[in-house]
Amino acid sequence: MKFTFLLSTLALLIFQTSEVSAQNVLTLNIKDDGYRGIWYSDQPSNDEYVYKYSGGLGTYPANHYPFSIYVKEVNKTFFCYGGSDKEGKTLLHAVSFFDHKSKKVPKPTIVLDKKTNNAHDNPVMNIDDEGYIWIFSTAHGTNTPAYIHKSIKPYDISEFEQIFATKKVEGENVPMDNFSYLQTWYQKENGFLNLFTHYDRNVIPKQATKPRRTIGFMTSKDGIEYSEWKDLAIIEEGHYQTSGQFENTIGTTFNFHPYREGENGLNYRTNLYYLQTPDFGKTWQNVFGEEVNIPLTEIENSALVKDYQTLGANVYINDLTYDKDGNPIILYLTSKGYQSGPENGPRSWFTARFTGSDWEIKHLADSDNNYDMGSLYVDSKGNWTVVGPTTPGPQAYNTGGEMVLWTSSDQGKNWKSKAMTSNSERNHSYARRPVNVHNDFFAFWADGHGRKHDISKLYFSDKKGRVYQLPENMKNDFEKPIRLKIPKR
Repeated sequence: MKFTFLLSTLALLIFQTSEVSAQNVLTLNIKDDGYRGIWYSDQPSNDEYVYKYSGGLGTYPANHYPFSIYVKEVNKTFFCYGGSDKEGKTLLHAVSFFDHKSKKVPKPTIVLDKKTNNAHDNPVMNIDDEGYIWIFSTAHGTNTPAYIHKSIKPYDISEFEQIFATKKVEGENVPMDNFSYLQTWYQKENGFLNLFTHYDRNVIPKQATKPRRTIGFMTSKDGIEYSEWKDLAIIEEGHYQTSGQFENTIGTTFNFHPYREGENGLNYRTNLYYLQTPDFGKTWQNVFGEEVNIPLTEIENSALVKDYQTLGANVYINDLTYDKDGNPIILYLTSKGYQSGPENGPRSWFTARFTGSDWEIKHLADSDNNYDMGSLYVDSKGNWTVVGPTTPGPQAYNTGGEMVLWTSSDQGKNWKSKAMTSNSERNHSYARRPVNVHNDFFAFWADGHGRKHDISKLYFSDKKGRVYQLPENMKNDFEKPIRLKIPKR
């Protein structure tokens, strides 16, 4: 029986016996017959580049994390992604794993059909100290619900159950069925700390009809009952944040969207900020360890890393990680504007490293689209690695390109590069770093055509830059990923 027929038939049967609402989703738990990513586009540009950004976005956006986690106890890297049916019509939340012993992957499990094709609704995952796998199915604003699922058995992707989570509002527990841009962190002694975005109206000065992207956080000991939502920053039209963890310290780096009369501040994101919490959200600090009152409300504040607004530059944050001493390092890029094309180039990649006394900013490379996203790694010896699409791909000036492995042994002062893909049919984009990364499953991403709706394949690489494609069509329950060969020049 074909997967699409099985999916539609089972969904119909469940629909006939269940009331579907924001708190009752069709949990499918169906095995797919291969790995297919979601293709998505945003903001048509009416030019040769067609979209502001687009392509295979199964591991999008940078503000979702994590998509993958290595677990030493079972020697597997578990991962989730935004999948799709064979026609590419709907977003399927899929979960699987790479077995480091056998070097194989199973058929992925489809947890749910998100009933949209919007990659902003992509899932993220976490694994608690008992080995249960949590899938957080995000929303995008208030248009769609958000869901939480938990595996029935530890370290087992075969079956998930829906978790009907609640949050505190004025001391009362109310359903928690909407959150966007989720990043989830787990500490054995504390539970979950989730950073996210919610959308508020009637709060933007001078223009009360605009929604603001408000960044905040919530905590939960058990993943079911969550604290009140607490805001981190509420500057003008809001923020996008990207977070990281070092031991028990959780940090977040973010930009802000300036208010612009008659325009959408979304497209004018700028500045670079950093905050951290050493005590699971009880207090928040700037990078110097000085306590900060949240939410931040002013553009100029003690969390500011770099003022890009006065330079007229847009800021797109890719990743946040830490060195062995717990000093944060931010990977981001800047551009002259939001539109695709050479006019707003170069898209310059930078690292901002806190030295213990100041932020040291170094240039890494240039690429050709604002949404060329990569990940930053720091190993136990202090060597830095970046995996990202810094070389133009077949659809130049569209999202992604050819993946490149960058390495530095002097904290970003000098870099060496190695091509990971070349002569591709579609642009590669959104290379993601697993939690507790293993050298054999080092980065995880998808490809997709930059200018038209198309198929999307899924890939991972090892630390040496060797690339493997996850099988599109599987005849067996377990199969080995396919080594991608780099054509000789």
